[in-house]
Amino acid sequence: MSDATLDDRGRLTLPKEIRERYGDRYHVVDLRDGIKLIPISDDPLDALRDEFADVEKTAEELREGARKTALDEAGR
Repeated sequence: MSDATLDDRGRLTLPKEIRERYGDRYHVVDLRDGIKLIPISDDPLDALRDEFADVEKTAEELREGARKTALDEAGR
């Protein structure tokens, strides 16, 4: 963990090791008790492919499973 300070123009400079590890673009998420920086991939589709590489179901199967779960939770 490291500290970062805003400059007089409101800019935040991340330490070099963080930029080298995660890149230069981030989503800033406003949480109830702070903020979170989420790195933005240079190629979002590649990031999605990597994230879901181990999923063996089709999108339709995932959608149907989510639908069934939602109906079960709703008491139908």
